[in-house]
Amino acid sequence: MDSFIINEHSRQIHTQRRRDIIKRHPGVKVLFGAYPPSAALIAALVAMQWVVAWWLHHQPWYVILPVAYLGGAVINHALYVLMHEATHNLIFATPVGNKICGLICDFALIVPSAMSFRKYHLLHHQHLNNVGMDPDVVSQREGQMIGHGPVRKALWLALLSVSQALRPLKVPGQSFIDPWIFANIVLQMGVNYLLWLSLGWGGLMYLLLSTFFALGLHPLGGRWIQEHYYVMGRRQETYSYYGPLNWVMLNMGFHNEHHDFPMVAWSRLPRLYRMAPEFYQTLFAHQSYTRLMLKFIFDKKISTFSRWVRYDAQKYNVPTS
Repeated sequence: MDSFIINEHSRQIHTQRRRDIIKRHPGVKVLFGAYPPSAALIAALVAMQWVVAWWLHHQPWYVILPVAYLGGAVINHALYVLMHEATHNLIFATPVGNKICGLICDFALIVPSAMSFRKYHLLHHQHLNNVGMDPDVVSQREGQMIGHGPVRKALWLALLSVSQALRPLKVPGQSFIDPWIFANIVLQMGVNYLLWLSLGWGGLMYLLLSTFFALGLHPLGGRWIQEHYYVMGRRQETYSYYGPLNWVMLNMGFHNEHHDFPMVAWSRLPRLYRMAPEFYQTLFAHQSYTRLMLKFIFDKKISTFSRWVRYDAQKYNVPTS
């Protein structure tokens, strides 16, 4: 039976590396804090998507689909990155201001996801790779359904938005609905209605397809494998990507850096890398998403279980070291 690779270290490597970097390079603290220009970028990207949706609203599906895949998915992926920034309170100093920024991201993403993402992504950081607590870890049943075959792995990547939507089922004991999530759903339903009045079904189809592709089998989709899956190179808790796509994905490839310092905004992550090269240049990092995705899909030795995880020793009856 397939199984995860058990990490014998109970503490995240990111916690210790953050302490070591601060001790050796105390100047990294200047990188901490919010980056308000991200709010203007959110507004610009949402407006851009609305303009493109208006331009496409009378076009046939065979025009809408490639534009959504080639362009819209890139923009909506960037909006998901900025939603991620808001989740870590890296746009404004107050949580409320960041929550509002997250809600605005959804105006082009169509799916009301900002507040649920905020809740479950913070659990991912708090319980990184902990089975039953980290919603980013596939369940045993999901992993077995995906298996090792290229077709099912490709389908899983293409339908990753479905797996993301089912995150709450992976973390028992967490109440899904709260006032902010409820407000997110109601607000987005109202926005979607107004967009339908203005853009029709064609415009809504473009925006929804842009979101679907941004979270699926796309040139940027290597990110979902890159971050924590062991596909090539050394086994690590987390992997970074230093290729050219960081220009359009707002440095989300700097994932070791992000987990080490979640208080550093996207625009400052490359500077963090340069300030502590002896910590990051010694780690394995990806340079090509194309090579990564092809390896993940077609290598039958690799599956969604190819990652380090931690188990609750009492809950899963795993002996402690």
